Amino acid sequence: MSNILIIEDDTAIAELEKDYLELSEFHVEIEHEGSEGAARAIDEDFDLILLDLMLPGMDGFEICKLIREKKNTPIIMVSAKKEDIDKIRGLGLGADDYMTKPFNPLELVARVKSQLRRYTQLGSTARSDNQSEFRTGGLVIRDDLIIDKTARRVILAGEEKTFTTKEFDLLTFLAEHPNHVYSKEELFKKIWEMESVGDIATVTVHIKKIREKIEENTSKPKYIETIWGVGYRFRL
Repeated sequence: MSNILIIEDDTAIAELEKDYLELSEFHVEIEHEGSEGAARAIDEDFDLILLDLMLPGMDGFEICKLIREKKNTPIIMVSAKKEDIDKIRGLGLGADDYMTKPFNPLELVARVKSQLRRYTQLGSTARSDNQSEFRTGGLVIRDDLIIDKTARRVILAGEEKTFTTKEFDLLTFLAEHPNHVYSKEELFKKIWEMESVGDIATVTVHIKKIREKIEENTSKPKYIETIWGVGYRFRL
């Protein structure tokens, strides 16, 4: 039997979620306060966490970040906030799914089962390096970096970064083709749609600017790697 922790300050919603999940033979526990919920999520062993966004004591974003520093436990974030930026921020901090209130309790149960099934199939290393990048809809997600192609936004660890048109296009192209090494000439042709005529320095400048925005240490980049004598690749 899977153990689920609900961190939700609205008693009626928490009890409704619990009732439906218990009907599906899950063991469910509830915490109504953010700090206490975070402590239990980190200190105890749960198979999945249902996490409300707006909580007393500590909000869902901070709780999600703390859990992800310690565990790979699946997290479904639940919120009445419908803005895309909140969903993107939640996913960027490590949530596995995001549901907007009000929702059908049967859909909640289905999503819980889906996340548990996925986690079981991938094993406890679901967020290891070879599983840390995936695409869903218009999003490209790699660890705590989210590229929203539809809204043309880049979110890093929950914080939106400002990109020029060509910076965004270059980053997106590399991220959509991970581990493929592209020469400066190829990138110039792909992004600027013209043959490079002594202008490949443009690529170098744009890569430098992108790294300044997404890399913690630009001399040891986590995302965009330089392959000396060849070009660049987005690391997976």
